[in-house]
Amino acid sequence: MANYSTGQVVYHQDFGTGRVVNVAENQVTVNFIRTGVRVFIQSSADEELSYTPFLQDEDGDSDREALDELKAALREVLREEGLTGDVSLAERWDGGELVLKPARPELQPKTVSIDTFFHKIVMIRNQLRVLEANINGSKNLTDSEKVDLQQYITRCYGTLTTFNVLFADKKDWFVGSKKED
Repeated sequence: MANYSTGQVVYHQDFGTGRVVNVAENQVTVNFIRTGVRVFIQSSADEELSYTPFLQDEDGDSDREALDELKAALREVLREEGLTGDVSLAERWDGGELVLKPARPELQPKTVSIDTFFHKIVMIRNQLRVLEANINGSKNLTDSEKVDLQQYITRCYGTLTTFNVLFADKKDWFVGSKKED
């Protein structure tokens, strides 16, 4: 039994190159470049999917071209969804450090580079965006459940607005719910 993971590139004799987009209990969901999303039960996935590319697809073209197409498409989607791209630390914080000083003087303060702290904040933001996309794309949740879960994510963004001061560009800021007038 093969061990599939989300994001993994796989190959199929008929469908070509694809990327694993979901692994559930007994199912593997793969998004193929040419044919779109296909769902395999674990046993058929083990028989039909390969970790290594086939030398030629049915058109006689190299599978390398299809893989390059998949990579380009994924990069474009990730950029559009704000999951990649340059997120810069505000210049005034470059090279700075965050010092956590305990109230009790006998305890040592903890120092963390602001670059490291900023990276962790950006990773939290990216993971929230992925969670949001998974909620919105879920077929197992009702619209009402999606709205309820989305409100929690919005509140998380609101809580994280404290860290907006670290971002160089306002477009990268966290935004919570807006109050209605």
